[in-house]
Amino acid sequence: MKQLFGTDGLRGIYGDDLTDELAYKLGLALGELYGSSLFVIGHDTRESAGALQQALVKGLSRKGAKVKLAGVLPTPAVAMISKLLDCFGIVISASHNPYQYNGIKVLRSGFKLPDEEERRIESLMQNVSAGVEEGSVETDPSLREIYLKTILESFKKLDLSGLRVAVDLANGAAITTTPEVLKALGASVTCFSYEPDGKNINENCGSQHPQFLAGQMEGFDIGVLHDGDADRCILLSRKGEEIHGDKIMGVLAVQLKSEGRLRNDTVVATIMSNKALEDYLLNRGIKLARVKVGDKYVLEGMLQLDATLGGERSGHIIFLDRSTTGDGLITALEFLRLMVLTGRTADDLSKEVQDYPQVLINVPVTNRSVAEHPLLKKELEKYDERFRIVVRASGTERLVRVMVEGKDEADVRRIAEELSELVRELDRG
Repeated sequence: MKQLFGTDGLRGIYGDDLTDELAYKLGLALGELYGSSLFVIGHDTRESAGALQQALVKGLSRKGAKVKLAGVLPTPAVAMISKLLDCFGIVISASHNPYQYNGIKVLRSGFKLPDEEERRIESLMQNVSAGVEEGSVETDPSLREIYLKTILESFKKLDLSGLRVAVDLANGAAITTTPEVLKALGASVTCFSYEPDGKNINENCGSQHPQFLAGQMEGFDIGVLHDGDADRCILLSRKGEEIHGDKIMGVLAVQLKSEGRLRNDTVVATIMSNKALEDYLLNRGIKLARVKVGDKYVLEGMLQLDATLGGERSGHIIFLDRSTTGDGLITALEFLRLMVLTGRTADDLSKEVQDYPQVLINVPVTNRSVAEHPLLKKELEKYDERFRIVVRASGTERLVRVMVEGKDEADVRRIAEELSELVRELDRG
């Protein structure tokens, strides 16, 4: 079992679960394993990013690594750059989490490292020794341009002239990419939550809090919301109604199939996606394959099934013919492209995929292993096939997530609240 790496790299509260010392040891371990390789490092806008980057770079350089600093840049941008340059990419970010959290994720040639390699790195971090400082470090602003040019080339035929787009940047990394690309493609863009101060990332804004932008939608055709590292995208209709990842995947899967881009007529989603998406796709000759939660596992499933499209209800969606990871900007552009091609509004498209009632409750816990408690497992056995229930530990926070889905909303909410209370009781011991 891995002790440090979760579903999305190292992550935790800065100064507690994630320290400068841990980042330094990670740098040493990576340098020890991969020698004088090139490492491109990007980060989001959290106040702890600078100290973590400094510690990480110190460890890498003492093992002879070559480091290029990209500055504030979304996770998918670093992933794409690492693929194009065939090098390692490191992102210092805690994605959608509050500013007190931070994280470090390691990629190689566009892909996250496999579990067995993360275990090897963890093992080495326990007693790796410092080397002689001989690596190189430079700031390279041209790295951002590589990403922007690649995206614009991929969507060079897309003309967004006349579309009025509201963008909530979550005071995060998307400030350096999304507005520039949308404007270059002709859209009229108004930005919200674009003044990061180190502490306001994801704070009552972005894809985690769509209600903020929902109140600003008058006069816009669509709203685009990112999380802190911009690997997610949630959309809003003119009326301010949320277009989540299930709806986005549903309508885009049908479009990709019509274009011959949906390999094997298959979409990969997680156990958290609504069954209504599964039924919608099945009625259109498209299979839905489910994997456990985490974009890493979505990607693994896509590669195994040779699928082009996969993602999560949270808005983390992968278009494998565009990129190797979830990219909130690509997701937004694909949906905008669908609007242009079909002449349909976001409001109209969002009605295509309806939801069965679903309640998700995040229960704060001191011990995430309570999600596997025998008494909880026994309680879950009481419910029949009318309900789809998922109780799982968060891979990034001290939470147990309780999700209940069914056709009767009152029953769904009652069961979710009962199970959440049981989790609290078991956690208290």
